[in-house]
Amino acid sequence: MDVLENWEEEKRSAYLYKIVAASEKDPKYKELFLGLSDMAENQAGIWATQLKKNNITVPAFYTPDWRTKIISQLIRIAGPRRLRLILAATKVRGMSIYRDNKIGHHFPKVFGEEEEQHRGVKHSGNLRAAVFGINDGLLSNTSLILGVAGASANAHFILISGVAGLLAGASSMASGEYISVRSQREMLEYQLALEKHELDTYPEEEAAELALIYEARGLPKDEAVRMSNLLIQNPEKALDTLAREELGVNPDELGSPWGAAISSFTSFVIGAGIPLLPFVISNSQSNLFMSIILSACSLFSVGAILSLFTQRNAWLSGLRVLLIGVAAGTLTYLIGSLFGVATV
Repeated sequence: MDVLENWEEEKRSAYLYKIVAASEKDPKYKELFLGLSDMAENQAGIWATQLKKNNITVPAFYTPDWRTKIISQLIRIAGPRRLRLILAATKVRGMSIYRDNKIGHHFPKVFGEEEEQHRGVKHSGNLRAAVFGINDGLLSNTSLILGVAGASANAHFILISGVAGLLAGASSMASGEYISVRSQREMLEYQLALEKHELDTYPEEEAAELALIYEARGLPKDEAVRMSNLLIQNPEKALDTLAREELGVNPDELGSPWGAAISSFTSFVIGAGIPLLPFVISNSQSNLFMSIILSACSLFSVGAILSLFTQRNAWLSGLRVLLIGVAAGTLTYLIGSLFGVATV
């Protein structure tokens, strides 16, 4: 990135900070973003000085491009909280206040404590994603099988349709997850490289930005400044902290696109394979009944497991997922029956 691009990026950040501040009702957050806007203007001034030294004309004023104008309109309509990932990608810092905006929240006293906390969150997130993948496969393929069964009692046709649904759904989930994780990884890698460049170029300004964010999140000003200056002295930890506090992202979550794709494919196949088991094992007339019973038990179990993440009653959570499955299955069966009658 050349000097002019750096100047434009800082001016764009300053412009968006003002839009975010104008959309904020919380005085503390409004003050934070106005302060960050001033700092971005100061950093733009640093690049302007470099432009003059290189005998390059500094633009008289900043004109936002079409992308920045669209983002500014979205901020006014939806608010900065809903756009925090987009804002983080456009070099708007302080998005961590929307991740955890409780005043006086816990600040890690040592770096190891912070790393252990995020490691636990990461493992929990992987498990939750796997459970949701199984639930998606189970619910969608059970509904598909019931829909096909409503139209035709041919067990072989039901099995083929179920296998096709399993493969199509798993492939769709895997490809979607691959694109999602790859895009997120590329965005995070770009932002981390940008943070590292800024940390090397003007560490004092980065420390000041971080102090403003800590102060907005409930830390006394003197303590916020002290902690920020201490963190900046360790470049590796500083980059990690800046990513968490300024961007609101976790560097440890730069997951593998292929790993995410394989995980999604596998979890969906497990879930989608459950209602197919009776048709694979035997040619009994009771296959459909056994598939319904097996799917119902599995849906209830998945709902109960999800209560570990929602902190709700396991029985109620399991019953809710089961009822949703019953409603979806009944609807698809009735629609399949109508199509079956229509084609006779």
